[in-house]
Amino acid sequence: MAVMVTRGKTAFAIALAARPLHLAWGAGDPAWDTTPVTEPLNATGLVAELGRRAPGVLEYCTPLVGGSIVVPNGSFQPSGAATNCIHFVFYFDYLDAPDGVIRELGLFAGTEISGSVPGGQTYFQPGDVLDAGDLLALQRIGKINRTSAIRQSFEFVLVI
Repeated sequence: MAVMVTRGKTAFAIALAARPLHLAWGAGDPAWDTTPVTEPLNATGLVAELGRRAPGVLEYCTPLVGGSIVVPNGSFQPSGAATNCIHFVFYFDYLDAPDGVIRELGLFAGTEISGSVPGGQTYFQPGDVLDAGDLLALQRIGKINRTSAIRQSFEFVLVI
């Protein structure tokens, strides 16, 4: 078996960053509030998607103790060159699912949006999506009750 080298991982990160990327959020299953369930490795979508948004920040980064990007899997520093680590920040606006309940997040690549959606729109409801694309990462989170008084953001680093 061959081992993927660092430059190969960087090539995959470059190819991924060139695709349409979106973070979807969903209501999930209310039973998860009392009995957490591990994310299935064979998942292809969210249980109950409410919408998805394009990234507000997409940048390459490198691991660095004490770096300016701090996420649960470590700290990183922005990089001026492509790397195998991609830093994402998704900003959900006040009126994105304003009365929704959020329990799950999914990073999708290759989402195809309907041609009837106005240009420049960055939040998409399920009816706006022709093809969800490929689910790359899935996270179930503690219940978040949405309100139109809060702008929600999610930040993470994907290490390839």
